[in-house]
Amino acid sequence: MVAIANDEGSQQQKRHRLREVIDASVDVDDIAHFCLGRFWRIATPDQQADYLALFHDLLVTKIASHLGDYQGVRVIMGQARASGDTEIVITKVVRPENPVIQVEWVISIATGSPRIVDLLAEGTSLRLTQRADFASYLTHHQYNVQDLIDGMRHLVALNGS
Repeated sequence: MVAIANDEGSQQQKRHRLREVIDASVDVDDIAHFCLGRFWRIATPDQQADYLALFHDLLVTKIASHLGDYQGVRVIMGQARASGDTEIVITKVVRPENPVIQVEWVISIATGSPRIVDLLAEGTSLRLTQRADFASYLTHHQYNVQDLIDGMRHLVALNGS
């Protein structure tokens, strides 16, 4: 991601490369399913398919919108430790003129190859945070999964996927 952020290519080229990196290294479907939580069961098969595709697009959109924040960043690899069926890789993210941030990458091999399933930034799980956001949204929209999907579609369109 740092290499993509520092590349001279256009935003569209960077976005395309970012999608390739995410496809190769992140278990997006697992994260998406986790983030929808118990609401997965009330979604129709068509809604589940739409949600998975939009979750992927939204993930790329969110990360792409922050690529500028990664210019000049260095990532220092630390120790790795086993935790159940995952490995946690500890890194330090060094940004110019900012405090060093510890990021823990949660890697699962459940699919046969190592894939990122969560990030812990300063102790906060990104997928737990997203799950809580989705649950809150759905609670305020009478548990209507289609409303969530429409909201996701709007966010992706707004940010130029």
